[in-house]
Amino acid sequence: MNPAAPAYIRLVRASGWYDLIVTAGFATPWTYALVHDLLSAAGDATGLGAMPGLTPMQTLYANLMGSVVVVWSVLRVVRPLPLHGLLDGAARVLFALWQAYALAHGGPAVLWPFLVVEVSFGIAQLAPWLRTRAAAGRETVRHS
Repeated sequence: MNPAAPAYIRLVRASGWYDLIVTAGFATPWTYALVHDLLSAAGDATGLGAMPGLTPMQTLYANLMGSVVVVWSVLRVVRPLPLHGLLDGAARVLFALWQAYALAHGGPAVLWPFLVVEVSFGIAQLAPWLRTRAAAGRETVRHS
């Protein structure tokens, strides 16, 4: 798939919708308290572990992340561009790294499904760029 292809643009928009739906609840202290309780209950019910106790600093960081991701999501839903897919893929690499770090240091296993989605969307959005770059490199070598 070429980053300029309509299918890639649909992928960028789909990743925006996913992020908007999953992250909107993190954007305010009131909605985050509900999301926190839901994630804890889901973690307990599935044996993946509850979230740590809610603190003002945890809420602040969740709200900051949620606010930024909501704005970034709306941009990708309303105006998806190939560059947005590249940048979102890079952001997903970072999110996946920090989720893996949290898991490696005792974070609740309820993070695993989110990590899987981050890695999946990251690969899907970065792979076309890597293939395009590799093809351009092969073309340069061929014409040397």
